[in-house]
Amino acid sequence: MSMHRVLTTLGCALTAVLATAWSAAPPTQPAGQGAATTVRVHDGLVRGAAHDGYRTFEGIPYAAAPVGRLRWAPPRRVTPWAGVRDATRSASACPQPAGEVPGGSTDEDCLHLNVTTPDGAGPARPRPVIVWLHGGGFTTGAGRSYDAHRMATRGDVVVVTVNYRLGALGFFARSGLPGSGTFGLADQQAALRWVRAGIGAFGGDPHNVTLAGESAGGYSVCAQLASPAATGLFDRAIIESGPCTGRSDRPFAPSSVPLSAARTAGTDLAAKVGCGSARSALACLRRVAVSRLLAVQDTDQHPAHTTPLLPSDPAAAITAGRFHRVPVLIGNTHDEGNGWAAGIVQAGYPVTPDTWPDVAASFFPFLGQAKAIVHEYPVHRADGGPVFGAVIGDANFACPTARTGRLLAAHVPVWRYEFADEHAPPLTSGTPPFPLGAPHASELPYLFDLGSRPRDLTAAQHRLADTMIDYWARFARSADPNAPSSPHWSRRTVLSLAPDRIVPTRTVQTRHHCTFWNTLG
Repeated sequence: MSMHRVLTTLGCALTAVLATAWSAAPPTQPAGQGAATTVRVHDGLVRGAAHDGYRTFEGIPYAAAPVGRLRWAPPRRVTPWAGVRDATRSASACPQPAGEVPGGSTDEDCLHLNVTTPDGAGPARPRPVIVWLHGGGFTTGAGRSYDAHRMATRGDVVVVTVNYRLGALGFFARSGLPGSGTFGLADQQAALRWVRAGIGAFGGDPHNVTLAGESAGGYSVCAQLASPAATGLFDRAIIESGPCTGRSDRPFAPSSVPLSAARTAGTDLAAKVGCGSARSALACLRRVAVSRLLAVQDTDQHPAHTTPLLPSDPAAAITAGRFHRVPVLIGNTHDEGNGWAAGIVQAGYPVTPDTWPDVAASFFPFLGQAKAIVHEYPVHRADGGPVFGAVIGDANFACPTARTGRLLAAHVPVWRYEFADEHAPPLTSGTPPFPLGAPHASELPYLFDLGSRPRDLTAAQHRLADTMIDYWARFARSADPNAPSSPHWSRRTVLSLAPDRIVPTRTVQTRHHCTFWNTLG
């Protein structure tokens, strides 16, 4: 097996391991049936659940079930329902293999969202709205995994978490098929339209919507910034560990692929399930069981650009200044790549002074890059995993994030951060081969209870979590995260976020070798 293939496989394996953080506890239960509340949305009445200081409304459909002839069709309007719809329990996740969602999912009736709103809101004082797009490599994840009650109550905001189509069901492409390669992105836009039309019923301000996401959710925010079809659907953007300017010659890039590449993958999918030679391949594919599609889909999924929804690669659009003019909060974690590097080492591929040149060549085979990388990042000891982790994180997250921030800041207000708690609660089970520091996704437990399980935080980490929620919520409220109660966040520097050490830094470029990566051919 090639090392590049090992990386792709381990990327999915990492997602599965991270599932222990998301699914370790059952969903939060309502305080009692008597406390449930009923709200009218534009498609009917929904009955939610009351908790201590907040209410939740789960499994609200924002688009029709994409089944039958609607599989691989743009999202359609929900059919209004009679009576009161139960919104006290989460709905199905979109189809995906086992991992974050225990046992996976094969239920295509999944285009639902969840609303968490603090108590006490009234029409005279609508609250800012944060719409959260989950990560998971565009193949896994669910809105229900993110319990947003801490953000909602402390930040005094309404939080909406969204399911969107994933994998082959979300990003399949075929010649002549409208919406090819972008069905998942179209779902996100449908959810945003639902929020504009209906969030007022939950005390939210439909004219103050922040679109936010992490990892694939962050890349999705990049895509929506560059999508003409998203015009007017959100007012601010938060991008966590999903830099918009990844390059195709880096292991974890790009965040989107040309439509031609997506169509080639679609042709391969049709052949694998026996529909390649059918008179109507699309009709044949729409009859294939979801489980079969999941079994044969590529592990690597991306939205397609050069499409009506996404005319150009988000990296190119942002570089050219063609994006929606909204304020942006953007950042990454200090040690983004360590989780992947640890997985590769544990899979039997140690990084040592002897193996390092071959490992680098496997991941960076273009134009002799490996030799330059080995020189810039020397491995002197047998435990070179952290060096490999630094290469992955710097090349694919830290430096592209810094570049994206500079490009955006030429046109809109931008606040930049780096999450740097080296003792962040582990998201993986077992003992890693080396300390992971602040790896990919490690900031999430400071904003959400993943899988409804509060993280085991120290007193200092709890203070950091409160401060981060304050920053995020104030940005959503006024496009400026600052307030006298928190350390000042300057737009001229990157704010390093660590327990009891929230400080501006100007060393991100140097620390992550960004001059090297920006000039590497």
